[in-house]
Amino acid sequence: MHVPLPRPVRTLLLAGLATLAASLGACSETPDETPEMPPPAVSVVTLAPERVALTRELPGRTRALLIAEVRPLVTGIIRERLYDEGSHVEAGQPLYQLDDATYRTAFRSAEASLARAVASLDIARLNAGRAEELIKTNAISDQEYRNLQATQREVEADVGVANAQLESARVRLSYARIRSPIEGRAGISAVTVGALVTADQAAPLTTVQQLDPIYVDVTQSASELLALRQQLSDTALQQADEIPVQIVLDDGSVYTHQGILTFEDAAVDPTTGSVAMRIVVPNPDLLMLPGMYVRAQIGNAVLDEALLVPQQGIARDPKGQAFAMLLNEENLVEQRSVEVRQTIGDKWLVKSGLEAGDRIIVEGLQKVRAGQPARVTPTDVAAQ
Repeated sequence: MHVPLPRPVRTLLLAGLATLAASLGACSETPDETPEMPPPAVSVVTLAPERVALTRELPGRTRALLIAEVRPLVTGIIRERLYDEGSHVEAGQPLYQLDDATYRTAFRSAEASLARAVASLDIARLNAGRAEELIKTNAISDQEYRNLQATQREVEADVGVANAQLESARVRLSYARIRSPIEGRAGISAVTVGALVTADQAAPLTTVQQLDPIYVDVTQSASELLALRQQLSDTALQQADEIPVQIVLDDGSVYTHQGILTFEDAAVDPTTGSVAMRIVVPNPDLLMLPGMYVRAQIGNAVLDEALLVPQQGIARDPKGQAFAMLLNEENLVEQRSVEVRQTIGDKWLVKSGLEAGDRIIVEGLQKVRAGQPARVTPTDVAAQ
């Protein structure tokens, strides 16, 4: 049996249902407008012209500045080695001593021959002087006078021959003490005490090398050299005069001292298609030894107003064309095709497509598209 609710209860129930319906209706309403998203934040660098050196890293080998192969000039037995292997020697320092008994005997014999010739000359001069007085009184004939004068000249010639023989004996005796022709580091000895060496033999006794400064011989391909000379036709590109050469050692470390390019061959090697170049590098600590592999960073030319862009600011499309994303004056993103020359450190050297003052986007590239606005973060700096 249905029992009707009291009036106060029905009034409260109806009021609650009305409030619930109003709440549900308010929740089901959708806003007419969505909040606008702010432009993406990006980091940019502002391009500024600067003076840079164009460099090429070329492989090379070290070579001693001077190399002297020490050989004997006379024959003899090695009596003593006078230097320490691997030590520094001065020019003229004795390295070996030969058994010189035979050469000393020859020297003394030459001295005696000279003394005899000088004595004979004294007698010949006395006879010639006496004949000079006697010919005035006709005490001797003219023929005898002329004979005595000729004898004096003959003995004078004998003295000259004796002097030359003595000098030759002295030189041969000095050759028995073998000396270093240059200053440098002496290598290992190829002979020992008691070994027989001969004059002008093919095998050297040891080698002396001057290592400070030291040469670095490198090669550059003819195509790179041709490209560089074509670039030099550009008015903004100048031939470098005194740009130092940086040496990178085999372990990747940079050598302390910088070198100078002193020689460039005038011909191309037909077998390798390259041009030989030589660099002189100070080597006071003898860190570099002959035959070491190194790399030389050579500055070939100077660009007065170069534009450098960080590598992350340059991308390439599917066709390989380089481009950069930049912000124009209205803070709109713009995509621009560029042409780059080469990398210098962690930056690209721009050949064309960009100008000084352009703002290149380097961070936030994945959030922007060409034609859309973007806002610059406070990290905006000029490219350096």
